[in-house]
Amino acid sequence: MSVFLAPLHLVTRSLRWDYLIRHEKKGVPFYSFFAANTVGFTVNAVFPGRLGELVRPLYLAQKENIKKGFCFGTIVVERTFDTFTMCFFLGVFLLARPLFISRFQAGAEGYASLRLWGIVGLALTVFLLAFILSMYFSREKTLAFIARLLKPFPEKISHKVLAISEEFICGLKFFHSMQNLLMYTLYSFVVWLGIILLYWVFFLAFGIKLSYFLLVPYVFLTMVGASIPTPGMVGGFHYFSRLGMTSLYKIDPNLAVGVTILVHALQIVVTSVLGYAILWKEGMSLFQLKRLGEKAEP
Repeated sequence: MSVFLAPLHLVTRSLRWDYLIRHEKKGVPFYSFFAANTVGFTVNAVFPGRLGELVRPLYLAQKENIKKGFCFGTIVVERTFDTFTMCFFLGVFLLARPLFISRFQAGAEGYASLRLWGIVGLALTVFLLAFILSMYFSREKTLAFIARLLKPFPEKISHKVLAISEEFICGLKFFHSMQNLLMYTLYSFVVWLGIILLYWVFFLAFGIKLSYFLLVPYVFLTMVGASIPTPGMVGGFHYFSRLGMTSLYKIDPNLAVGVTILVHALQIVVTSVLGYAILWKEGMSLFQLKRLGEKAEP
């Protein structure tokens, strides 16, 4: 079941991404979103620096002839809402703690980690939301400021950067409607509830029986670890996964290490197999992805 659930987030992320892209271009096939997400996460699994976050919008821009800057803007929105969603879930979890305190007796270290990283995540989300909202609602001032910064550069370069910046800001235009905000928030809830489901099923495979809702803080910590820009989330994911299991659920450290290694390997292998299959179908390789964007509209 875990193998089949591993690519679920690619499906839900693709449906969510479509909701943003349709403001620029309607009728984009689901496969294009799925392929872009899968190839992007495959790149993240192999190369450092989260390069897949650049590949995803470039891949979609080339495949569907969409403005590159617009696609980049949607990725910033996506990652901001990822953090916001898990901070929201963690907040609800901590507020509801008295309802299940007998089933969740985490140690002081566990709660300290949750509070610390919850505050960091919330602060980052508020900063990013404020930044992108100010960019969108002060579009002319933002573009004028960027133009002043580009004055020392050749006109050809500055013109291209300014054009991409304008497209990027257009990628934020869904903020103009409260209905869009609520719908995208709902899509984000679906994405992360599906990710929690994957871990819940995987834990059951190891005989670790926890309520679905009790996995919220663990998934939050793994999200923090996965955000560290190492190839394939190696190191950060493992540290925070083990920390979550041992400090939140009192799981034996050896079992925690084994579960962490296998759940990480499962996600990497399934995603990479799908990613390589898509690249093979497109007649490309990971090292040829630099061609992305050459045919996209500048």
